[in-house]
Amino acid sequence: MDLWGIAGAVDVAVRLVAFAALLGASVVAGTHWAVRRKKINPFGIWPRWTRRVSDPLLGPIERRLVRSGGNPQDASLWLLGLAVVAGLVLVSVSRWIVDSLLSLTNLHGAGPRYWTWLLFDTAINLLMLAILIRAVSSWFGVSPYGRWMRPIYRVSGWIVDPIRRWIPPTGTIDWSPMAGYLALLLLRMLLTSTLR
Repeated sequence: MDLWGIAGAVDVAVRLVAFAALLGASVVAGTHWAVRRKKINPFGIWPRWTRRVSDPLLGPIERRLVRSGGNPQDASLWLLGLAVVAGLVLVSVSRWIVDSLLSLTNLHGAGPRYWTWLLFDTAINLLMLAILIRAVSSWFGVSPYGRWMRPIYRVSGWIVDPIRRWIPPTGTIDWSPMAGYLALLLLRMLLTSTLR
């Protein structure tokens, strides 16, 4: 099997894992919804088995919801949301790693234009990842002053903060990370068409 075949197999395997996690979280959320709506008996075989299997995942989410003043019955919906976000992140990161490794294999006989393009493309990808982490962490109330978040805000601040002055937040939605992400996406497409 060649390198492209291995990359395709890894991509399919990661997508299957993400889909299985989403399917499992959907079953748990659907079962909890049916029990809450009194569509099925909470003491039946299926709801008890689902609760027993999902309890190691739902327990910490329920405790966190109770500490923050939320409803612990919403834990299954949070699990579903986390499965979606984790699946998207897993697929994106694995594709980025595979694409980076495949790009490194192309460097053997490449000229300076390809090296320059790869350098800019990698820098733009890292900036886009920092903006994505910044936006998602703000949804969950992660402090920008935390030890792990300070570098993310420092790296992405030079592009997001000036855009925030032009596009102020509307209500609870801050459009500046999305505008910065789109600006970097356009810059990457321009560099790709110019340098590659």
